[in-house]
Amino acid sequence: MPGMKIATIYSSAELGIDAPAVSVEAAAVPGLPQTQIVGLPETAVRESKDRVKAAIQASGFEYPSQRITVNLAPADLPKSSGRYDLAIAIAILVASQQIEPDHLERFEFLGELSLTGRLRGVRGVLPAISRCRLNGRRLIVPADNEDEAGLDNHKMTLIALSLLSVVNHLCGTKLLSEPRTRTTNQTGKRPLLSDVRGQAGAKRALSIAASGGHNLLMVGPPGTGKTMLASRLAGLMPDMSTSEAMTVASIVSVSKQPFDDQRFRRRPFRAPHHTASAVAIAGGGNPPRPGEISLAHLGVLFLDELPEFARHVLEVLREPLESGEIWISRAGHQVRYPARFQLIAAMNPCPCGYSTDPRRECECTADQIWRYRSRVSGPLLDRIDMHIDVPPLAPGEVARANSNTVEHEEDNVEDIISGARGKMLSRQGGINADLTNQQVREYCQISMSDARFLDLCSDKLGLSTRAYFKILKVARTIADMSEDADISRQHLTEAVSYRKMDRSG
Repeated sequence: MPGMKIATIYSSAELGIDAPAVSVEAAAVPGLPQTQIVGLPETAVRESKDRVKAAIQASGFEYPSQRITVNLAPADLPKSSGRYDLAIAIAILVASQQIEPDHLERFEFLGELSLTGRLRGVRGVLPAISRCRLNGRRLIVPADNEDEAGLDNHKMTLIALSLLSVVNHLCGTKLLSEPRTRTTNQTGKRPLLSDVRGQAGAKRALSIAASGGHNLLMVGPPGTGKTMLASRLAGLMPDMSTSEAMTVASIVSVSKQPFDDQRFRRRPFRAPHHTASAVAIAGGGNPPRPGEISLAHLGVLFLDELPEFARHVLEVLREPLESGEIWISRAGHQVRYPARFQLIAAMNPCPCGYSTDPRRECECTADQIWRYRSRVSGPLLDRIDMHIDVPPLAPGEVARANSNTVEHEEDNVEDIISGARGKMLSRQGGINADLTNQQVREYCQISMSDARFLDLCSDKLGLSTRAYFKILKVARTIADMSEDADISRQHLTEAVSYRKMDRSG
């Protein structure tokens, strides 16, 4: 068409922790002045035409008195949020021939525009940076996203305050700066396991869980230290690698959670309240956002007062515990989020909490206790590797535990955990909790007499095949912590002792 000018600018969509490429095409043709956005835009994207118009005029440019058509390709990919504002504004300015920058194909643009032309931060910057690194483009993002962009060591991002500063950079008038490199030195003191007085058995179980990545359920009366123990688990585990930390940071980037770059390599610890909904735990919404199980990826998900969670909320954990991911399907959306978390749960032994406390009289009937425990389904308990009792400390034990002469045997527990994990990674390339059945047969071999012992225990406790394999994995972790090459009867006996709820069932 005579007089038609088409400009193509690059941006990216938000689809889980992926950032599919989006081409923003703008065509300016003679006709009745109007702006139309096509390409499956949602409400926030359709409204961008008003924000873009005001921002262009506030930046000292003229909004074209022509018919403007903006196409967001591919057309079958849903587009949401104001992340395309900056790309649309640049495309319109190029299509209306107000600017003629060179090498537009070298850049991608993300950012929401205010009416004054200032850029506001958007979600999902880290996934977009990762994709730009693959295609060799530089990503221009708002200054509000500088903390995230500063984690990119490949210098693929530029920071902009406004639409005008982006235009000046593209035209070579005044170049944008790269984000400040973020120092990811961890700040703040980690909670210490030695803060928990007594509970040697529970600490031993916690160190095994930290070494092998095993799920753990603690059962005990109120005030015995279950929450304190759980809150120290993430600090016992080795810090994440850079690639693992980037994955976790990408999940935070697409969520509405605040971004803390000073905890970049630390494993996440999430502790949702028992009133949380299934959507809050698993993720959801429109577009789907990550839930607690994804925000706890490669870290710890702590569920206190486990039976108080709604039954249907707990059941959503079953599949992610096995697969390490969750698919969230909505009309027009299907998003995958990673969810390889370590489940740590705590519960009282009965509704009043004191059935196992010799100092307090329990007021619950046998039927009430049965109904209380049955709120946690058998299939979910079956997926928890270790079930332990956390008994109350006797008054004398409390005094001894708080004395200056108490010996803290857990002082070197981090070295033991680190050494055990090193053995696992060098042997099978992952932690023991993630062993496949084939790997269990290869790396968890036991003698014939030990196999008969384990079969006898399995029959007596009524264990499922899954629980049988989980005992072998826990025994393998105990052997690794002891620097033993083979699993012995001692390791198996200890692993079987951590199936408390099977014995009580």
